[in-house]
Amino acid sequence: MKTQRPVLTLLCASLLTAFAAQAIAQTSPTTATTTTSTSTEATRLANRYASFAGSESNAEALVNALRDGTSATLDTTTTTTVTNPDGSTSTSTTTTPTAIQPATGKMGWGNVNVALALAQDELKQMGITQPTTDQINAVLNGGTVTLADGTTQTMQGVLALRAEGEGWGQISNTLGFKLGDVVSASNNGHSQAGAEHGNTPEVASAHPDKVERPDHPTRPDHPDRPDRPQRPDRPDHAGRPGG
Repeated sequence: MKTQRPVLTLLCASLLTAFAAQAIAQTSPTTATTTTSTSTEATRLANRYASFAGSESNAEALVNALRDGTSATLDTTTTTTVTNPDGSTSTSTTTTPTAIQPATGKMGWGNVNVALALAQDELKQMGITQPTTDQINAVLNGGTVTLADGTTQTMQGVLALRAEGEGWGQISNTLGFKLGDVVSASNNGHSQAGAEHGNTPEVASAHPDKVERPDHPTRPDHPDRPDRPQRPDRPDHAGRPGG
């Protein structure tokens, strides 16, 4: 009996080592999948709003800031061309950083998409298709935007309204949009605003290819029935003979 104890001890140790290795193998893929999924979603949204944010790096910083509720630094690049005395030209580029602190806390990826889609459409509705970082900050957190004609427009701020407790549907109605149409268009890579042409139409349908049903033709009126001829008066019965 004394010689069997070391064997049992070694056997138990081997089993415990095998179980531990199996547990590690089962937990490792889950962690890797979660990280990959999060990174993929951030990249997808950054690619979608790269034009709106001015660059892909700006969009990535903005997306992550809205997701985590942290500040984002967006760079504005300004190119200046100067004509020299000899007629030649020289170009200089200046990069100005702007910090944007979301008015909301952490948000899910779906909420990040809705916030950026509404901000993008609101600026496009005013004729701003390539906003500056200051304009992006104003449309998200509230502020004043200067339009192309020199007039100014006060923005309530998509995130500021959200921070006050308003739902996305209520915010969309305030801005003059339909939430379902805005989200559907953003998922398809389009914008619902029509301000590129200088107008502000009502948001178009999210299903532009859907054909409307034609109106049913009006049924013809039934012809009037001819009046029934009146029955002739019955002659009075002749008195019975002998009556």
